[in-house]
Parts: sequence; structure tokens; C-alpha cells
Amino acid sequence: MSGPGAPGSRPVAAVLFDFGGVITDSPFDAFERYERDHGLPAGFIRTVNATNHLDNAWARLERNELGFDEFCDAFEAETVAAGGRVDAHDLFAMFSGRLRPEMVEAVRRCGRHFKTGLLTNNFVTPVAASGPSALAEVLALFDAVVESSVVGVRKPDERFYLLACDALGITPSQAVFLDDLGVNLKPARRLGMVTIKVIDTLSALAELEQAVGLVLR
Repeated sequence: MSGPGAPGSRPVAAVLFDFGGVITDSPFDAFERYERDHGLPAGFIRTVNATNHLDNAWARLERNELGFDEFCDAFEAETVAAGGRVDAHDLFAMFSGRLRPEMVEAVRRCGRHFKTGLLTNNFVTPVAASGPSALAEVLALFDAVVESSVVGVRKPDERFYLLACDALGITPSQAVFLDDLGVNLKPARRLGMVTIKVIDTLSALAELEQAVGLVLR
């Protein structure tokens, strides 16, 4: 392919990226380490977060409806109700947020030809609020950053994706969206976006290259 937009495909105006699990390591890696270290069943924390997933403690934290200490109390109560026990402070201390250089480079290259957006379900913790983010250089690559903790809406609510489209001045059908969770990709697909599930970084980048008609690695 010689330029942006694969031959015969609909025009792409923007590429949208999730953060954790796409641009950085997945928080699920921390979940798995915590479960192993504390003798919990594999997948326990994800199961807790999938229960009442639109209004549980994690969802409310990501919409900034709970302070961090309030979240910890509510989340720990949910884990006890599910038959285990998780110390939320210890769990959050395990989040690494390590960048995936190949994906950062893809954002940089996409930004030369398309609008780029970051769509993240995130939260404010005492550590995150204490000073400038070490990831500021990466965040500066994006034309728009839509954070659930700021806008009060989170994926998979369709309004979240539409906010991103409005910020970039595009329609959903002009966007490609990468996320590591199928539940977050489904509404994007319904709105008309091309979606890519990130399981393996290199495989996802190969799909993105096909979608946008660029060499990204």
C-alpha cells in the first residue's frame, strides 16, 4: 500500500486507542500476579469487576463518583461478597503502566496522517494526583484525550465514543478503534467504527496497518 487508506476501503480520518492493555501493559497482568501471590482463584478479580459491571465500585471509580478511599472500601466489600479478599491499595501498587514502544511508535506514525484519540477508562488515585504524569510525552501525541474520570462517562457507554468523535470532528464510520476488551469494542462497532482487539501487540499492529494503509513498525 502506497499511502493512507487501504485500496477499496472506506476513508479513515482518525485512529483511536485505548490506554491500559494497548499503549501500556494491561492491568490484568497485575490482577493475575495478585491472585497468584495471595492464593486466589485465577480470574477472581476480573469476575468481581464483571459483576454489575456498569455500576460496581470499579465503574464508579472510573466515572469519578467515588474517592479512592471510598472505592477501596466498596471494592474490598465486593471481593469479600464474592468469596475472597483483596487489599485494593496493595493491588494498585502492582500496576506497572509500562509503555509498549511499538504501539507508541504506531501512534506517532498515525498522527502524521490521521487525527488520533486516546479513549481511556481511568481513575484518580493519590499517586496519580500528586504531580505531573511521567506519560505526558505520550499523551501529547494525541489530538484528543477522553478520560472517563473527567467526562463522567465510561466505556462501553456509547456516549463515550461519541464524545471522542465530537472532539476530533469526525463521524464514527471514519474511525479505527483499538481496545483489549471485546465489551468495549462492541458498541464502537455498532456505531460504525472499524475495531481491532489487542491481544498480541504485533498482530494488532498488522491489522491496523491493513486498516490504514501505512507501515507502522
